[in-house]
Amino acid sequence: MLKTVDKPPTPLRAIRAKCHDCTDGQPKEVRFCPATDCPLYPFRLGKSPRSRTLSAEQRLAAAARLERNLRLSPKEAVSD
Repeated sequence: MLKTVDKPPTPLRAIRAKCHDCTDGQPKEVRFCPATDCPLYPFRLGKSPRSRTLSAEQRLAAAARLERNLRLSPKEAVSD
């Protein structure tokens, strides 16, 4: 179950704990969960399906955009 008692779990950890509970504590069964219509299904492995991994090139481009936008006034940054 949940290992941290003194602080609340993150949403993804809470979902993962619910999935473990649903599969009678069998972590392997969470991976092979047949309940594809469950709203928690995409999050069952403890990762958000919305997150993505950026390549080194994409990280550099994002850092450059952030640096440029921090130097610009709010109106100039919006028009870019």
